[in-house]
Amino acid sequence: MVGIVNTGIGLSIIFLLMNGIGLNYWISTFIGNTCGAVISYILNRNFTFKSSTSLGVSGLRFVAIIAISYFGAYGLSHLIWSGILNETSLILVTNKEASVFFGACFYTLMNYYGQKYFVFNKTR
Repeated sequence: MVGIVNTGIGLSIIFLLMNGIGLNYWISTFIGNTCGAVISYILNRNFTFKSSTSLGVSGLRFVAIIAISYFGAYGLSHLIWSGILNETSLILVTNKEASVFFGACFYTLMNYYGQKYFVFNKTR
């Protein structure tokens, strides 16, 4: 449920900024994911993982996982959809929008496992 909430908010902000305001891919995805990440940290810390790890330690680890997930997922997605598949014509969405969706899926997986095993790991 936490993933649905923070992904929904993050994607809504991304598409509003990218398609509504006209900001570029990187600025839109960065701002949208930052908003989703703040919500993700609060909800995952308190509900998903019920962590008692200190805010300082878990916060630093969280920022590291978010940065790795963001640049890895959206960088790869942007490379695939704007480079390799640039000539592909999609009917329902643009290549830029497909890149956001693919990046969001990859980002969510990377982020979840990073939080589970690195940020809020109970065996630490």
